[in-house]
Amino acid sequence: MLHELEIRAFEPDDTARLVAIWRAASEKGHPFFTAEQLDAQAALVGEHYLPLAETHVAQRDGEILGFISLLDQVIGGLFVDPCCHATGIGRQLVEHAARLRPQLELEVYTLNGSARRFYDRLGFAETGRRPTDDNGLPFELIKLVR
Repeated sequence: MLHELEIRAFEPDDTARLVAIWRAASEKGHPFFTAEQLDAQAALVGEHYLPLAETHVAQRDGEILGFISLLDQVIGGLFVDPCCHATGIGRQLVEHAARLRPQLELEVYTLNGSARRFYDRLGFAETGRRPTDDNGLPFELIKLVR
């Protein structure tokens, strides 16, 4: 029997597991990045982004399965272990964040079609685009708001 999904606040001891989830989900959702680019970003996630953001962790039976990181009303990251994709964990994390913030916004890579469809289903609307990502790489981003 599957137990209830618990969403709790991030704890520093969660870092290694969250970076592992980030890496696995990024390899699946962002195949346009090289392994070296993902290595560099993984270090930033663990050392910089997780400590700065308000992060909420989804777990079941003590196993961390995903997380959402907020910077004010911006979803800085939403990542679920690929073995648990399409099981409702991402939706529950977004709904949890929506209870904490009256408006949510984020950017998603145009090339990440599954993420774009996921956010469409959750009622996010496109409000703009930019041609390069935060690292100046030529990967278009779509700004979404709900």
